[in-house]
Amino acid sequence: MKEEIALLPAKKFKNNPGQGIFAEIKGKNVAVLNVPIKTGGAASRISNRLRKEGKTLLFVRVGENDAGILAAEDVLREDVVYSIQALRDMGIEKIKLISGDNRYAVKKISDMLEIDYESEMSPEEKIRAIKTSQKNGRHVVMIGDGINDAPALAQADIGISMGKTGSDIAIETSHIALLREDWTLIPEAFTIAKRTMRIVRMNFLFTAIYNLIGLSLAAAGILPPTISAAMQSIPDVGIMVNSARLLNQHALKHTQ
Repeated sequence: MKEEIALLPAKKFKNNPGQGIFAEIKGKNVAVLNVPIKTGGAASRISNRLRKEGKTLLFVRVGENDAGILAAEDVLREDVVYSIQALRDMGIEKIKLISGDNRYAVKKISDMLEIDYESEMSPEEKIRAIKTSQKNGRHVVMIGDGINDAPALAQADIGISMGKTGSDIAIETSHIALLREDWTLIPEAFTIAKRTMRIVRMNFLFTAIYNLIGLSLAAAGILPPTISAAMQSIPDVGIMVNSARLLNQHALKHTQ
């Protein structure tokens, strides 16, 4: 059922990452929190039931009283399933879901994807989880779009945000911002990164071998100095041509 609900202007808006949002509406203090301010009673029974169903809950407070419960349920998209499998096929060692949502909701999604998870995490706990992996010698790629993800995106070796739907701060702190809400772009980004590093290594190797041969011939007196100087531009041209393959391969993929 669709209802036409008029939105009221909000004053003194404030966002506390990991806790909720606060504002003044029609002279009353209104908050949307991730935990209720009171326990017991019908609200607790309803919230416990909703949590066990795998729903993420937000509690609306007006003044000092709980006024309502907002329940949301994640739906697993096909592009997420494809992307997780594509990352596994690339040899990504460990994939883990870290979330501030309740345990039942996070477990439901992680079970579908067959990955590990940690739930009910604050922004600080997400940072600690990433630091722990980094201390264990892992390179960490963090994917997120929310305000609470921003510190973790900055801490990760590579932070990837959903540029279209992500919060401004998540986009600012990430290293890569995807221009579409499309999870298939994530394995594509990995593919581009690997291809780029492969070409960079080829460029270094080509330049080193070319210079070694050129210097040896010049030192032996086989190459005159003027010719040696002129031939120094050849590696630059070779590097540019080799690097241009990245643009050609990317353009070919999007025209097929």
